[in-house]
Amino acid sequence: MIDWRRTSRTGAGITHDCYEKGSGPGVVLIPELPGITPEVYALGDHLAAAGFTVVIPSLFGTPGRAATGGYVLGAVARVCVSAEFRAFAVDAARPVTAYLRSVSRELAARTPGRGVGVIGMCFTGGFALAAAVDDVVRAPVLSQPSAPFPISAARRADPGLSAGELAQVKARTTGDGLCVLGLRFSEDRASPAERFRTLRAQLGDAFEVIELDSSPGNPGGFSKGAHSVLTGEVRDGNPAAEARDRIVAFLRTRLV
Repeated sequence: MIDWRRTSRTGAGITHDCYEKGSGPGVVLIPELPGITPEVYALGDHLAAAGFTVVIPSLFGTPGRAATGGYVLGAVARVCVSAEFRAFAVDAARPVTAYLRSVSRELAARTPGRGVGVIGMCFTGGFALAAAVDDVVRAPVLSQPSAPFPISAARRADPGLSAGELAQVKARTTGDGLCVLGLRFSEDRASPAERFRTLRAQLGDAFEVIELDSSPGNPGGFSKGAHSVLTGEVRDGNPAAEARDRIVAFLRTRLV
């Protein structure tokens, strides 16, 4: 948390603390469950060092607290009953995404570049795509999107936003050249392959997929349960680190 500036921001009737660092084009980094862990801060530090103004909204959890099993389970229990997130709903416009669009507009108004990037991870992965309804969002990144929780076939195939929102994003891919980047591990049941197939069918070549091999004996040494592409699984020189480099290049190409 050193050198991160905290402010309180309200949008769409929702208020959260946000943590900011860096200068340059804006990037909204949405934390994964259970919250802004040290690994999420490390990703934000990496992006800030790469030349971006990074804003991390604290949507849940305690900023700076390390993830433990009990902490994660507690965070999951809270988001499951929150109307702000609608963790199980299919074809859903989630109230939190209206807040994220507001944060994105505010950041775009005061930073250089052609718009902002939005990165969602795990439970918040799909929120980044819903944020791209707003045309200030030029570089949405979905890392292991896990909402709605994939407890049925319909939920596994659900893209994580409403049909109306997806139609608006799809129109942007043809109307103003929007591109979307998605990442997941091949064996990750929490972020099912069916969801990416839905997005590919809807967005076509505008949806770039990075799928890291986590099958048995994979060359990256990832376990079958590997999940957090951009945080917990990053090691110097490994495929997750290379995926993180691709994110930086994507943001530069779309924003600078």
